[in-house]
Amino acid sequence: MARPSFSGFNGVMFITLAKNLKSAPLPVADDPRWARIVARDKAADGEFWYSVATTGVYCRPSCPSRRANPRNVQLHGTLDQARATGFRPCRRCNPDGPSLEAGNAAMVAAACRRIERSEEEPSLAELADAAGRSAGYFHRVFKAVTGLTPKDFAAAHRAARVRQGLEDGASVTAAIYDAGFNSSGRFYEKSTGMLGMTPTRYRAGGAHEEIRFAVGESSLGTILVASSQKGVASILLGDDPDTLVRDLQDRFPKARLIGGDRDYEALVARVIGFVEAPALGLDLPLDVRGTAFQQRVWQALRDIPVGRTVSYAEIAQRIGAPKATRAIAAACAANSLAVAIPCHRVIRKDGALSGYAWGAERKRALLDREAASDNANRSVRA
Repeated sequence: MARPSFSGFNGVMFITLAKNLKSAPLPVADDPRWARIVARDKAADGEFWYSVATTGVYCRPSCPSRRANPRNVQLHGTLDQARATGFRPCRRCNPDGPSLEAGNAAMVAAACRRIERSEEEPSLAELADAAGRSAGYFHRVFKAVTGLTPKDFAAAHRAARVRQGLEDGASVTAAIYDAGFNSSGRFYEKSTGMLGMTPTRYRAGGAHEEIRFAVGESSLGTILVASSQKGVASILLGDDPDTLVRDLQDRFPKARLIGGDRDYEALVARVIGFVEAPALGLDLPLDVRGTAFQQRVWQALRDIPVGRTVSYAEIAQRIGAPKATRAIAAACAANSLAVAIPCHRVIRKDGALSGYAWGAERKRALLDREAASDNANRSVRA
């Protein structure tokens, strides 16, 4: 039997049809860009757009609107192609302009500048009106972006202005009023927590403040514990006692460092005991010095039980600042109270240890000991 053959016009049609099939676009549901739309991937914004036939709109990939049926979706490589559909821009994701996230960031930045320029603290209503938003919405967005409420941000800014004024040589009274406090009484109610000492002593650079300290040895290396009159101000870990003492001097450059007596060395022994056996617990009076945001983060760390770990993202959720993971990591790095403020219990979302000011090996050792202690306590209770 003769074999069939394709020739002339029919053969050309067959070859052309095969080429067209090979170059035909993927169905939207099979296109990798659809997965980014489903994930509302903000990183995809600006790379492509999509339009929805049933609603007559075009959107950016991160649009928070209800997910469309991919059969009704068309993908576009440029904004002009999306506009050429004749559809209108989505009101929720504003594909023609800045994203909602970028717009909120700009709104909060403008509010921060307004707070910084104001002689007196603007009210929430004034800030929201200036932003053209409701007070509730503005408050939520401000806290999500900065990790602080507008009131906390204003308080931290005033504290920074007081510190700067005192460091520049202004009188205590002048520094108070220049920072926006309309009465000295309101300032003095918060001054010690704000500065870590009295305003007069801070103006002198912390001169004559007494810091008692002692050094001990543990299986994790050298431990230095230092206290002010208020409480333990530093717990430092390292390999060399002299290095830790120099570190303490750098942290309190004008303070008077006093070597601890036998009673104070007992405090160091308590810290070492906790490091060696976490089940003992560690409850110390602390002198916590940091910004309002740092102190919120550090308090959240102190609420993590022994033997447990959390991610930076979880801490962000707990303090009501879900987008502030980088700032939380920075606050952990600034912690000067090792083990008392347990920043070693914060790990990455994927379970990796991440950084630790006193070394990853010490972090792993602390976590292993705390996990073993927690397991032992559970066995006893069972």
